[in-house]
Amino acid sequence: MAAPPQTALPPDRLEALDAFLLELNRASAEVILPLFRGQHGLENKAAPGARYDPVTTADKGAEAAIRKLIAQHFPDHGVIGEEYGEDRPGAEFVWVLDPIDGTRAFIAGLPLWTSLIGLRFQGEPVLGSIGQPFLKETFIGHAGAARLVSPQGERALRVRACPLLTDAVIATTDPDLFDGAELGAWRQVRAAARLARLGCDAYAYAMVAMGSLDLVVEAGLKCWDIDAAVPILAGAGGLVTDWRGETLGREGGQVAIAGDRACLDEALVALRRSAK
Repeated sequence: MAAPPQTALPPDRLEALDAFLLELNRASAEVILPLFRGQHGLENKAAPGARYDPVTTADKGAEAAIRKLIAQHFPDHGVIGEEYGEDRPGAEFVWVLDPIDGTRAFIAGLPLWTSLIGLRFQGEPVLGSIGQPFLKETFIGHAGAARLVSPQGERALRVRACPLLTDAVIATTDPDLFDGAELGAWRQVRAAARLARLGCDAYAYAMVAMGSLDLVVEAGLKCWDIDAAVPILAGAGGLVTDWRGETLGREGGQVAIAGDRACLDEALVALRRSAK
């Protein structure tokens, strides 16, 4: 979304759902952490000849645990999840889940994977969390505020000013995920930026909200890859758009995340040429 979502929840409702979101993160972590850097089942979800698309027993177990809690506490809420599909996606409240975003990092023992849990109200992302339980970090936010919850306490999240792309620290998950035209656009942005990092998946979105990264460029995202990040970035003063600089569609696609409008506008000069 280019701006904070317009749909707002009453403060008392938001507070209760915020607390429940932290409970969901704890339940997910209880499943995932014993399997990280340990023994876990592994499957390839991809069709024959398609790009490798791994899923582990940790992915499936964590999503099942989250869904169970949602059903117990909010039986009228819908769920959209990467591993188990849709259940009442047209409900007023819909949870959007990616239990392990960055499964490849998880398999490799790298603590750059995250658990993404987002909540839509009347179709708009209004609350979200990016959890990295191995590092004991939970980034959580809504349009009014975003914060990091860790053993050191809580701290507000705020993007940093970076008006020039030449000063920016940028990221993408993997340039190989871009098609030909998209790769060309990424290379243009990369050539202009000060520094680029790869392989961070959704953890990079949290780093924009935290003021450590300035721009993230991705393509081919599904709703569960990005929904949770939208309210966090909004609460931290950031921006989430498509490659045209317009409001991001509900299904994801090509995504640009930035902390500074001027930096984003510079990047969009290249990205618009490959926008779909």
